[in-house]
Amino acid sequence: MKPIQSVNIRPEVNILSVLRHLNYQPWFALAEFVDNSIQSYFSNRDKLIKENGEDFSLIVRINIEPEGFGRILISDNASGIALADFPRAFRPAQVPPNRDGLSEFGMGMKSAACWFARNWNVRTKAIDDPTERTVHFDIERIVEGQIEELVIEELPTPAERHYTVLELTHLCHLPKSRTLGKIKEHLASIYRIFLRDGTLKLFFNGELLSYEDITVLNAPYFKKPNSEPVLWRKDISINLGDGQSVKGFAALREIGSTTHAGFALFRRNRLIEGSADETYRPEEIFGKTNSYSYQRLFGELHLQGFDVSHTKDGFRWEEHEETFLNLLKIELQKEPLNLLDQAEGYRAKQHRKTLETTVRKATENVALTVERNLPPVLKAQEINPAHPPATPDKIETASTSGFERIINVPTGNNDWQLTIRGGTDPTIQDWIRIGDATTVLLHGGMLRNLEIDISLVHPFVERFAGPNNENIELLIRIASAIALASALGKEVGAKSNYILYHLNTVLRDTFSKP
Repeated sequence: MKPIQSVNIRPEVNILSVLRHLNYQPWFALAEFVDNSIQSYFSNRDKLIKENGEDFSLIVRINIEPEGFGRILISDNASGIALADFPRAFRPAQVPPNRDGLSEFGMGMKSAACWFARNWNVRTKAIDDPTERTVHFDIERIVEGQIEELVIEELPTPAERHYTVLELTHLCHLPKSRTLGKIKEHLASIYRIFLRDGTLKLFFNGELLSYEDITVLNAPYFKKPNSEPVLWRKDISINLGDGQSVKGFAALREIGSTTHAGFALFRRNRLIEGSADETYRPEEIFGKTNSYSYQRLFGELHLQGFDVSHTKDGFRWEEHEETFLNLLKIELQKEPLNLLDQAEGYRAKQHRKTLETTVRKATENVALTVERNLPPVLKAQEINPAHPPATPDKIETASTSGFERIINVPTGNNDWQLTIRGGTDPTIQDWIRIGDATTVLLHGGMLRNLEIDISLVHPFVERFAGPNNENIELLIRIASAIALASALGKEVGAKSNYILYHLNTVLRDTFSKP
């Protein structure tokens, strides 16, 4: 391999060391490389099809090797980088002449590569060019030496070949374990349009990615349960003026999801905002996280005339988002298919077989947890039987974090005052603490003061609250019911303090664990 020429990488090379501090998610960083491959394919599609036949598809492969310092390989069979394009391709912020495609800022490959790695190289072979060319980037050496030109290594190669291979080594951001699964899911979501129409075959660690379309609810209008089923999907078309428009569809999921409902926002068929479990769910449309719209409403919306961030992971709405959301809500509520109304009012009847499967799986998980974690708890109790103190009149708490709600419950002569408190003090050991005191009233009746203190940072809560804390209300209800049952049991001589002690022990030492 013989170096014959160089490529200039100005402006100031110090910018390369700054790029590693960008606020990227790994899937959006990898998407920069896929964008370049797709753009290369579309820019030379006719030539590629003529060279390879009508059934030619773009193939992009991403392989992540997390061992040691880590290595990432990205390869494609697109048209390669022509020598004439080298100055633009390798010089930061060199804007391409045509900005209508997926490569528009002149930063994608450089910013993503420098974010991921200290060292990277590009090996490329342009279609109809008999030469393969390689450029190496050693960011530390470039910055310290203020190097502004890099050597291009050349190697004679058959003219009909065309490809680009990017190798990233000595990674600054090394994806591992669960992140690899999230990358796979997000990439399939981001490029779903190209995967659907066969333009792109995207492989991640050897697995061909595909996007599984969501099943749309087909059911009667909830106010007319005996009417004919309706497919709850509608086309969306919004014109905001000044060249800005939105088209696509909105629908309701057959099966609700607290993580994957919501909108995916596209530009030029590439998802910008709302991929996988990070969907676009503004409160103006979806309401609070415990609403049914939050779990059922979804869709794909293609925006035109809107700018995006230079990392292509969000739209630059300026002052237009409020207008967009107002018009979108009108579209969603238009009769005869009011999606928001149906989302809030419809309740699915769970199929018995599905319910049985869910219960069986849940029971098996609980059984495994008990088998694994309960024996040492019971053994400890056998050796040192617990003698918990009596339920105090009042809960001592030094923390003011969390919330408190006081409820008065008149029952005639004997009234109750319930204080429900949710705390975020991590030093509190127990999930639930109770204070129980009785006060004689002037008119001769009794006032029962029951304090219920619930730890919202207890391991049991953090495990089962849900990704958006959607189960918090359920946990507070259960804790309140336990406290009331304990207080009522105390009236007939039950040793509620023992029950409460053991409840807190097994929750922390058994059921909080996987």
